[in-house]
Amino acid sequence: MGVAERRERERAEIREKILDAARELFAEQGYEAVTMRRIADKIEYSPTAIYFHFQDKAALLRALCDEDFGALAKHFQSIARIADPIERLRAIGSAYVEFGLAHPNQYRFMFMTPRPPMGPEESALEQGNPEEDAYAFLKTTIEEGLAQKRFRARLGDADLLSQAVWEAVHGVISLQIAKCNDGWITWHPVRESAALVVDALIRGLTGKPEGE
Repeated sequence: MGVAERRERERAEIREKILDAARELFAEQGYEAVTMRRIADKIEYSPTAIYFHFQDKAALLRALCDEDFGALAKHFQSIARIADPIERLRAIGSAYVEFGLAHPNQYRFMFMTPRPPMGPEESALEQGNPEEDAYAFLKTTIEEGLAQKRFRARLGDADLLSQAVWEAVHGVISLQIAKCNDGWITWHPVRESAALVVDALIRGLTGKPEGE
């Protein structure tokens, strides 16, 4: 490995350390409370090293959003080949759960941490592209189901259906992350409860009776 190649690898490793530290601190303390110096202290680097990679905290936030939301969209691509939109919708629910369980820090940052709004023009991800935009992947699946008249007749708003599905499955993961160690309740395995939630949701949206 040449000197330039080694330096580039080291630079990428430092950048990833910064992102990991920022993600964890934002989720634990809130975006507004975390400073660039605090991030530098966590990884035992100087603030100058942080600014070499990111111009300011807003730039760091944009990079972190692009990385984590891009990872979720990529995670969905393994089920893109499922032709039936209802079965793909069921798989989306399962894949979303698996992403949250495998990456709890990312999930906390993405969906459980208030932060400044970021417009599509500020992201490297293409809004509306199902390969880069996880919400677009979900909405496209819903739109295919609507085109095939697979949902109840009175349900025709793709955004409303997409958000209802998202909200339902988000509840499973956020509860698992926040309360899984609470001994007050005897918790069932999260995948079992998630599958029940997704199944009940799909039956409710499609009007498919029990046993079919």
